[in-house]
This record gives sequence, C-alpha cells and structure tokens, in this order.
Amino acid sequence: MSNVKGKVVVITGASSGIGEATARVLAEQGAHVVIGARREDRLEALASSIRSEGGSVEYHTLDVTQLEEVQTIVELALSRYGRLDVIVNNAGVMPLSPLEALKVDEWNRMIDVNIRGVLHGIAVGLPVMKEQGSGQFINIASIGAYAVTPTAAVYCATKYAVRAISEGLRQEVGGDIRVTLVSPGVTESELAESISDDEARELMKDYRRISIPATAIAQSILYAINQPAEVDVNEIVVRPTSSMA
Repeated sequence: MSNVKGKVVVITGASSGIGEATARVLAEQGAHVVIGARREDRLEALASSIRSEGGSVEYHTLDVTQLEEVQTIVELALSRYGRLDVIVNNAGVMPLSPLEALKVDEWNRMIDVNIRGVLHGIAVGLPVMKEQGSGQFINIASIGAYAVTPTAAVYCATKYAVRAISEGLRQEVGGDIRVTLVSPGVTESELAESISDDEARELMKDYRRISIPATAIAQSILYAINQPAEVDVNEIVVRPTSSMA
C-alpha cells in the first residue's frame, strides 16, 4: 500500500529538472502536489499536464529567497488541502567560477537560493508540521556536499551547508518529523546554463557527458516519502553508475 497517496507535497524549483520530475512522479502516485518556481509559464504548463493525466496540483510563482513568498505557497497548500505533509526544498542555482574571478554577485545568489531558500522552507513548514504532529523535509543537496572541486568552492559550500542544516534539523525535531537529504550526482537539468564563467562552463560540459535523468532523483524522493512513518531515510546519494566522482 502506498504511503504517498493523499499526501500534500510542496515542491520548490518545480519548473524544470528534478523539481518538475518529482511533481510528475508524486502526482502519478496520488499525492497532492503544490509546485512553485519563478517561471509562471512553466508552472502553468506543468500543472496542465499533470491535471490532464488525472493528477492533483496547484501552483504559485515563488522566489525562495523571499520568506513571504514561501509562506504564501505553504498557505496555498493548507487552504486547498488542509495540511502539509512534505516540503521538497529543491530550488537551487549553480553559477560555477574560480574564486579568483571574484563573481561576488553570483556567490551571493548561490548563498541566497541554496541556503537561505532551504532555511525559509524550514521556517515556514516546521511550525505547521509540529502542530500536525507529522511531516517530512526533503532537502536537495549534491555530491558537492561531500567533496569540493575546482570552480565549485562556493557552490559546494552551500551544499555542505544544506547537509549540515538537514542533520541539525533531524537531531532537533526527532519524533514525528522526518528529514531526508538527497544528493544527486550529475543529473540532466538546466543548472549548468547559469554558468557565466568560460572556464567553468567548458569544464562542466566535459563533466556532464555522463548524466542520469531527473526522474532517477524523483524516484529516490518517492522512495523516502513512501517509507512507513517510523522509518526516516536520512541520506540518499544518487550517481550515474559509471561516475568516478
């Protein structure tokens, strides 16, 4: 019997890649998905596609760096479905560059989206889940949360932070609230399109020759949600089989 059917799941960064794939997979399993991202046209198209296949979905534009916008999408979930079972903190950016390039604005953007965005999801979702007596946070990190590579120092730092925040949250909440960290290896997505540095962009082209589809990560998220309430899958690392890194 599925433990996903009927659950209310908020997904950030849902307009493409892992977020989009997760919305589709969970909706197919009977979850009520509430999707958010900055690109409203993409959200609208995804919601229309999910509904055409019989899925339950609501959407709202979302910038995770703004706490009030995260509050709005959670309130949408509560008003439409009456509860909040899972938040998938997926929104992220990856404008890689050598530190000496001094792309300070890009550093700040990664810190704001990749770290502050996760914290905003926790800040809004945790009181609701505490009151309910149940819930689950699924935070999307990266294999960059375990090892640092050239041009990725700041990006990896943000993902190390997501890993630390997830473990701290797990230890603090305990009991009825589950915390899962999902760390993808090279996955098909639009993340690399944000790279403005020529050196980093060329390195990433070579690095991404071997990648797995976003649905592979979505299936891992489904697995974590689908466990019995007393089972908390804490960390999942998903890499291409042939990956050496």
